[in-house]
Amino acid sequence: MTVAGAASGATSGEAFGVDIGGTGIKGAVVDTAAGTLVTERKRIPTPQPATPDAVADVVAQLVSDAGWTGPVGATFPAVIKHGVARSAANVDPTWIGTDADKVFTEAIDRLTSAGPGAARRSDVTVLNDADAAGIAEDRFGAAKGVSGVVLMLTFGTGIGSALLIDGVLVPNTELGHLELNGYDAETRAAASVRDEHGMSYRHWAKRVNAYMQHVERLFTPDLFVVGGGVSKKAEKWVPLLELNTPVEPAQLLNDAGIVGAAIAAVEWLGE
Repeated sequence: MTVAGAASGATSGEAFGVDIGGTGIKGAVVDTAAGTLVTERKRIPTPQPATPDAVADVVAQLVSDAGWTGPVGATFPAVIKHGVARSAANVDPTWIGTDADKVFTEAIDRLTSAGPGAARRSDVTVLNDADAAGIAEDRFGAAKGVSGVVLMLTFGTGIGSALLIDGVLVPNTELGHLELNGYDAETRAAASVRDEHGMSYRHWAKRVNAYMQHVERLFTPDLFVVGGGVSKKAEKWVPLLELNTPVEPAQLLNDAGIVGAAIAAVEWLGE
């Protein structure tokens, strides 16, 4: 979606970031020049079923509650191409083929506009959730100042990925679905697999190592950034990895998606 300029609620470099997950939807105003939240992060449980209209209503509520009238960026657990969801993970399958940019923008307009015919007050830029986290980590986190190829891998329910080359995102890489020993990689090495089977970090790290070695052979990155909740305990498994590429745990943690979405909202205007 395109925005002609920042609306009255925005100052230069500020945007509202929304991070949509399978269990919760979080949002806050972000200073995109500093990578910090300007307002307190608010969380609303993800509606079940997580249909387009139901999720859009929550996004609109977060924006309205903040009194925000400028650009909005939103992460989404799917492949997003030109604003349209091409897959759906942990949300309702009716999202596939839905113009997420349009659905969110219209929902916000309905809730925050003065009435029929009122000027549009917000426009929404939607991107893949791992891509948003990768942008944030590249700009303000573990990959700040690193040139060349940076690969962020998020270990959670599945495995998300973000590929950046000199700070430029290559979107929708979906490297969690690479084949690993005849299996979809995330079915073997996601953090949820460790939890489900009660694996020790050492046992799970062997699977992660096999996966990351495969990714390393394919992309020869200059840096791996590992995210997801399990990155908070990086000391238990990252030292067990045997890779040629340096590995750093993500730094922005729960704020990464919100910050990355807000950056996209400001920097992708008009694209």
